[in-house]
Amino acid sequence: MSAARKKNGKTLVVVLAIAALAAGVWQIRPLSPAPWTDAEIEILRSLWIASLPPLAPDPTNAVADNPRAAKLGQQLFFDTRMSANGAVSCASCHQPARRFTDGLPKGQGISSSKRNTRSIVGVAYSPWLYWDGRKDSLWSQALAPLEDPNEHGSDRVKVVELVTQSPEYREEYKILFGAFDPAEDDAIDSALANVGKAIAAFERLLMPSPSRFDDYVAALLDGDEDAQAAALTTDEILGLQLFIGEASCTQCHNGPLLTNNEFHNTGVISFPGEVPDKGRVAGVREVLADPFNCSGIYSDNAAADCTELEYARTGSELIGAFRTPSLRNLENTEPYMHKGQFNTIAETLRHYNEALPAMIGHNEAKPLGLSSRQLRQIEAFLGSLAAPPAPQIL
Repeated sequence: MSAARKKNGKTLVVVLAIAALAAGVWQIRPLSPAPWTDAEIEILRSLWIASLPPLAPDPTNAVADNPRAAKLGQQLFFDTRMSANGAVSCASCHQPARRFTDGLPKGQGISSSKRNTRSIVGVAYSPWLYWDGRKDSLWSQALAPLEDPNEHGSDRVKVVELVTQSPEYREEYKILFGAFDPAEDDAIDSALANVGKAIAAFERLLMPSPSRFDDYVAALLDGDEDAQAAALTTDEILGLQLFIGEASCTQCHNGPLLTNNEFHNTGVISFPGEVPDKGRVAGVREVLADPFNCSGIYSDNAAADCTELEYARTGSELIGAFRTPSLRNLENTEPYMHKGQFNTIAETLRHYNEALPAMIGHNEAKPLGLSSRQLRQIEAFLGSLAAPPAPQIL
């Protein structure tokens, strides 16, 4: 081959490469992390578990931070007698060994529930409960499964009888809430609310512990390069840089719990054989009408600040919207999304990378156009958020 021909061939390759770069077909990817900017370090600080503020009191629950109530709540959480068949407890779906999830697409109690089981670790910080936010406190949420025919399948009379009359619970209930008098108006409903308040006191203790990501941020803030290298791999750091940068994940997954606790339609496909789930647009109607909500008569302070409830967003933009889950402790909590539509984190990331049109409503997400290598790096970073919840055996 002549020298001129070789030269022309090289020129053609260079021209094609430049054209591909301009078209975005090829992209130059960093092989090592760029130094953090001051602005990026502040974002990392905001995601750090040490930035999690103390849990605010719950004025609607007089025993929310009572250790005695938490111990009673823990017993109730694991008590299968709270179900119609004597085989289902709160822990049947919220299993401690699985980060308080169950590993199923949909929760399984007496029958199959309607949605995926969310972790309750750190959930006390959220103003809304369930995927659609149809409950506005831990204690009101704890009541719903008890009478759901697909979950515990019991009824409030049987639950109240167990907690107020059985030898192992009767005295504790009396100490915490006073003697149960069935002749009083709303006696059953009031006692049922108290059952939820005791369970909530236990659940408020379920908090995440520091992960390798948190160790990395602590080392970064201390300027300890050796500790940084020990905490995260190069790919994990590159994934973190994508997470807070090009992938825009922190638009929804922000704060120390990696969630804004808001509702978003991200175009998740329907569960096979089902019509699309309406999500928050239906959930907000339920919570506003709930007699056990913040402003209801069973709240311990009905005059409490119920701003979240009073100013809850409504409207058609909430069709198909679901509450943003925390990204802490994704390990061993698959499948993902509100009905377990995705079996792996990789599948979930591909969904967001493509951002296809929503089946109902409007998909708020935009296609990311990330390479498969970049998606693997983000997945690697997400793995660094794994850490067992702080044990709370009372």
